[in-house]
Amino acid sequence: MDVEQRTLSDGGAGLGVSTLCLGTMYFGTTVDEQRAFAVLDRFIEAGGTFIDTANTYSFWVPGGTGVESEALLGRWLASRRVRDRVVLATKVGALPDPPGAAWPEHAEGLSHDVVRTQAVASMRRLGTDHLDVYYAHIEDRRTSLDDTVATFASLVTDGLVRVTGCSNHAAWRLATARQIARAAGLPGFTCVQQRHTYLRPRPGAEFGSNPHISAELLDYAREEPDLTVLGYSVLLSGAYTRPDRPLPEQYDHPDSHRRLAVLADVAKELGATPNQVVLAWLLRSDPPVLPVLGVSSVSQLDECLGALELELDDELQRRLDDAA
Repeated sequence: MDVEQRTLSDGGAGLGVSTLCLGTMYFGTTVDEQRAFAVLDRFIEAGGTFIDTANTYSFWVPGGTGVESEALLGRWLASRRVRDRVVLATKVGALPDPPGAAWPEHAEGLSHDVVRTQAVASMRRLGTDHLDVYYAHIEDRRTSLDDTVATFASLVTDGLVRVTGCSNHAAWRLATARQIARAAGLPGFTCVQQRHTYLRPRPGAEFGSNPHISAELLDYAREEPDLTVLGYSVLLSGAYTRPDRPLPEQYDHPDSHRRLAVLADVAKELGATPNQVVLAWLLRSDPPVLPVLGVSSVSQLDECLGALELELDDELQRRLDDAA
């Protein structure tokens, strides 16, 4: 099966990407190189093109420093010679500085020097002369938004980055950053990657520096046709399908139990898994959300690819939307 394509706005003709994005957070740490290469090979074979990493993956794993995922991807790209078939996304701003320091209090931030230096370091590890998508990974309120916008824009004008975006940012910060770019005639953020899934967190749930997407951000994205929304942690680490994976406590409340019941009914009617229905629902949402897949095996990836065969009609979408 071929993965469908979407277009990211880059101020020009646009950058084509697969609707499913492959996340590689644990590649090179808890997912060893052999398994990671197998997943990457299968993703490309199926028509996937969009691959996501960061300069922090995965510093919190024992023995990890943050370079492991990018370095593994660099080795895979070199061995397979597929750089021209891949849209590479990576991130900056969340690495502990100095290494081992309390996080996120001592994250590296988004200063001009950090963003430019880390972009070069990421490209070196990935074995490429440019990044297709570069995200501000978490907020840095020590650095002015004007400076952050100007720095990311300079990477685009210098030909080092094609598309810029942000992750884990409040809606108003994203909107302000985009307005600053427009007013200055600079290329601005056209992607936002946020925690998102079918279940809704209980009111007041805390996620720290990795917040769940807000209704305000989704509403903003509906009115901004050049803004692409991506969702991570979309399958809740297996909690939709695996009895050994309980719901994260932020989602464990009555609203979720009602939505899970509707999700199970729709999955049964379609002959699909709940995971597949969640992915199909995200892709068909308003605004559409491109899922970032956190898989660690070819079989998990194949299940996700099966979501592209589902046909969620308007009635099923409404049932899922209006559950609870």
